[in-house]
Amino acid sequence: VQLQASGGGLVQPGGSLRLSCLASGITISNAYMAWFRQAPGKEREFVAGVSRRGGSTAYADSVKERFTISRDNAKNTVYLQMNNLKPEDTALYYCAASEVYANVITTLGGYGYWGQGTQVTVSS
Repeated sequence: VQLQASGGGLVQPGGSLRLSCLASGITISNAYMAWFRQAPGKEREFVAGVSRRGGSTAYADSVKERFTISRDNAKNTVYLQMNNLKPEDTALYYCAASEVYANVITTLGGYGYWGQGTQVTVSS
């Protein structure tokens, strides 16, 4: 199983980025999908999650109204649209898949598969 995250980069405060996570070796329509992030010196934290058919989403309070998670099961891909980015959003962003849980799970242990991470840096 591979989760290939891409789309990170350097952006100014207030800017936008769209992250993608292409899955192989797993059919994501059978998995709850999520994005986590880890800033230097901090623990990895839940950012956003989306149910198997996309009907339910969940967000960390710090990103609500700014980030949008979505999925295209036909393309086996999950996205994270990030708008109005702030310096505190700077982190390595990981996508994750859980074949066990059908509803939101915010703890790392709930996910059996992880991507390699894509760096997002918000700085002027």
